[in-house]
Amino acid sequence: MSFTERFTTRAGDYVVGRPSYPPEAFDALFDGLGDPADVVVADLGAGTGISSRLLADRGAQVFAVEPNRAMREAAEPHPREQWIDGSAEATGLGEASVDLVTAFQAFHWFDHARAFEEIVRILRPGGRAAVVYNERDESDPFTAAYGDLVRAYATDDTEQRRADALQAFEEFEGWVVKRRIDVRNEQHLDIEGVLARARSSSYLPKAGPVADDLHAAIRALFARFAEDGRVVMAYRTIVSTGDVGAG
Repeated sequence: MSFTERFTTRAGDYVVGRPSYPPEAFDALFDGLGDPADVVVADLGAGTGISSRLLADRGAQVFAVEPNRAMREAAEPHPREQWIDGSAEATGLGEASVDLVTAFQAFHWFDHARAFEEIVRILRPGGRAAVVYNERDESDPFTAAYGDLVRAYATDDTEQRRADALQAFEEFEGWVVKRRIDVRNEQHLDIEGVLARARSSSYLPKAGPVADDLHAAIRALFARFAEDGRVVMAYRTIVSTGDVGAG
């Protein structure tokens, strides 16, 4: 299965189970770019539009670039958002046409060399690229226990891919200015939300006997930690930005 197709059967769970991003992340993305209403954004690997909607809510004009049809069709429309059937390596956007390029929870699925070439091509002089990841904060007991389950049932090493992708982005020689911030983020979930969170991960089994075992373990974990029918999943939201030269 290609990276593009990994989420075809998981779009609904992605909508329900994936966390949002804190306001401070968007403050960092737009800092120094002027009025967000004047900023044009290309959001690569936009998925079901969680990040694209938040970018558009700031007033930006957003091109949500997503190659997976099921993910695009699961997105809610937004008046300042235009969906594009494209990829990080071939966005279909014009040269020097955007001020900000973002990749939320997606950069590890890209061909880095080709994606960097495309990002630099579509960015205007003085523009910015950013990679944003929600990573579990396992100093929190429930989140640590959930992380143990993820590692026990993972079908591939996607989590290491994420770490390697972030490093590749931060080491790219095309950035004139680099910045990074880490912000605490929380997701409040009932049991169905935790199960959807697990099912939305392409590297965890979704159906079959092994998935049944995982879901039973999640239910037991939830019962241990839940208060008033909910648990809190803790994250570190990592925002890494790179600005290109003014030309």
